[in-house]
Amino acid sequence: METDLIISAINDIHKRADQAIENKDLTAYTTIFDDHLSFTPFGKSTINKRDFTIDLKKYLGGAKTIETSHYRIKFSIENDIFTEKIARKSVILKPNLLIFSKKQTVQTEEIYHWKNIKGEWKVIALEIVLEEKY
Repeated sequence: METDLIISAINDIHKRADQAIENKDLTAYTTIFDDHLSFTPFGKSTINKRDFTIDLKKYLGGAKTIETSHYRIKFSIENDIFTEKIARKSVILKPNLLIFSKKQTVQTEEIYHWKNIKGEWKVIALEIVLEEKY
């Protein structure tokens, strides 16, 4: 039963996070992450929350619109850490010249490590393990 409650809580957080990304609301999105976040982009070195936020601000600023969706591939719970692998698909429209837009689709597999900190689930580590752009 407790696993169902954890999954339900994390599903709600994912919904709010997806909505924040689509609204390009950096502040709302970054609230899901612990201050000591460890973020590993696909094929790059691990960075902290501050650097992740700076990179994300540039990414969101360069997009006209973003649509994103995801589904959970698998999960586990060990030592009070909820770990899940999700598949995400995002469609981004970027400005191209004055009135045109360029559409980009990004598909990723992401591993989230969640911990309940002071009664609130926070992402303590996030790894992008696969990324395809087209």
